[in-house]
Amino acid sequence: MINLNAVYALLLREVKIFFREKERIVSMLISPLLFLFVMGEGLAGGHSPVPGYTYQQFIFPGIMAMVILFTSITYGLYIIWDKRLDFLKEVLAAPISRSTLFVGKSLGGMLGAMIEILMLLTIGAIFILPLNVWKALLCLAAALPMSYLVTNMGLTIGARMKSMEGFGLVMSFLTWPLFFFSGALFDLATSARYIQVLSLLNPVTYSVDLLRIIMLGQGAFTVWADLGAIAVFCLATTILGVSAFGDLQQEK
Repeated sequence: MINLNAVYALLLREVKIFFREKERIVSMLISPLLFLFVMGEGLAGGHSPVPGYTYQQFIFPGIMAMVILFTSITYGLYIIWDKRLDFLKEVLAAPISRSTLFVGKSLGGMLGAMIEILMLLTIGAIFILPLNVWKALLCLAAALPMSYLVTNMGLTIGARMKSMEGFGLVMSFLTWPLFFFSGALFDLATSARYIQVLSLLNPVTYSVDLLRIIMLGQGAFTVWADLGAIAVFCLATTILGVSAFGDLQQEK
C-alpha cells in the first residue's frame, strides 16, 4: 500500500534539492543543445527521412529523449549520496512500504527531467520547429512515462551500487548505447539489421518514435505499439526498482 503523505514528503525534499542546484539545470542542457545546434546545423544539407522537414527538425524529438535519458538516469546517483549521509537509513526505518519509498524517489527524479524538457521544448519551438499548444502538451505527456522508466533504471542501479565511481561507469555504459541505438539521429528503417534488432530491445526507441509522430507526423511504429512497449518497460522497471529497494530494507 502506497502512503501518499510519505510520497509527498519525499517529493517535496527532492524539489528543494533540485532548485538549490541551479547549475545542474543549465549543465544538463549543454550536450543536447550542442547536438541540436552544432550537429543539426552542420548536417543541415543532409537528407531528412521525413519529407518536408530538415535534418535538424528530424533529430529534435531524439534530442528531447536524450535530455530525459541523461537527466533521469543520473538521478540514481542521489541514492548513493543518501546512503553516505545516512538519510536513506532514516527513511528505511520509517513505517512506510518499499513501494512508497520507490514511488516518492521516482517522482522526484521525474521532476528534474520534466523541467529540462520544458526548457528544451521552448527553445526548440522558437528556433527549430514551431509547435502549437496542443502538440507541446502532447510532447510533455509523452515525456512523462519515459522519464518514469529511465528514473526507475537509475534508482535501481543506484540502489545496487556502493560507490559513485561505480555508478558513473555503469551509467556511461548504458546511456550512450541507449541513445545511439534509439534512432534519435537516423532513420531505423534504413539502418543495419543488427541496429534494428537492438533498437527493438531499447525502451528509448519507442519514446523517440512517439515524440517524432507527435511533432512530425511520422514514425517507425504506430502510436499504440509505442505506448504498449513503453507500458511494458515501465512495469518491468517498477518491479525491478521496488525489488532493489526491498534489498536495501534488508541491509539497514
